[in-house]
Amino acid sequence: MIIEARIKPNSSRNQITKINDTHFEIALNVPPIENKANSALIKLLAEYFNLAPSFITIKSGHKSKIKIININHP
Repeated sequence: MIIEARIKPNSSRNQITKINDTHFEIALNVPPIENKANSALIKLLAEYFNLAPSFITIKSGHKSKIKIININHP
């Protein structure tokens, strides 16, 4: 499954808001420095979808607030 996520780093808490089946708004409580936000995003999505983090990859937008994410279900 491919999803598009709009990321809001430096938020007060971690939160996932589902807009529709393929679009999400995700607030992260970490800064976008040294890949910390991307790592936190993968961990948060893994918890949300109840998967191991290894099943989630960022396909594009590594340095952008809008990311395309691939979620591989086992």
